[in-house]
Amino acid sequence: ERMFDRYNHIKFDRNGRILRVTLNRPDRLNATNGPLHTELSRVFSDIAEDRESDVVILTGAGKAFSAGGDLDFLDSCRSDAKLFQATLNEGKRLINSLLDLDKPIICRLNGDAMGLGATVALFCDIIIADNAARIADPHVKVGLSAGDGGAVIWPQLIGYARAKQYLLTGDMIHAPQAAEMGLINFAVPTEELDPLVDKWAQKLVNGAGMAIRATKVSVNAGLKQVTAAVLDASFATEFSTGRSDDHAEALKAMREKRRPDFTGK
Repeated sequence: ERMFDRYNHIKFDRNGRILRVTLNRPDRLNATNGPLHTELSRVFSDIAEDRESDVVILTGAGKAFSAGGDLDFLDSCRSDAKLFQATLNEGKRLINSLLDLDKPIICRLNGDAMGLGATVALFCDIIIADNAARIADPHVKVGLSAGDGGAVIWPQLIGYARAKQYLLTGDMIHAPQAAEMGLINFAVPTEELDPLVDKWAQKLVNGAGMAIRATKVSVNAGLKQVTAAVLDASFATEFSTGRSDDHAEALKAMREKRRPDFTGK
């Protein structure tokens, strides 16, 4: 228990051997700021060490799962290269620890998942979404390359053609459409979300735990190879585009609530 006490932006609840993990900045749509990003980079390692749980449910507080990067946080990363680099290192730890966790993770996608929020959701094992949820990786919309793992996971789930369609535009996908194309497992009306999440959590927690974990590890071995090949490169390009004029213009446009005027520089 004690290791979860140091978390301020992630909440933990237990139901028998099921651990529910909730991103908890509901007033900011669970957008990732510095402290939440740091907590995300170590939470999956802590969950791996937790002896009281076998199955994990990951969700968001309030009406969103996670709205991606917090504007103030993006601003401070832009102006401080050291902070940006440290953040990217945390990002690598986050993805690798998520892949290393052998406990099955059900993502309860209670609302919109954007950017890093989408990446974290898509790296989970069973993704169950509210019909009203939307998923997008809008890195390019803020002048950044899709660096936080999106370039790894989207092509694995929906193939290269479709992944590029969404990663090169940052376009949004509604949950039912996402389920249809295999980006997520299920999209259901709000009142069916919790019953279906519980059904899957029970199915997994009552299964042959050792075999389930070993199977997850085997499947993730291939995903780890792809991650090793792509993640460092995509974080490097995210860092270089983070210094670009287009990224600066996107942040300025967001502050001024207008469309950015990109120059390609």
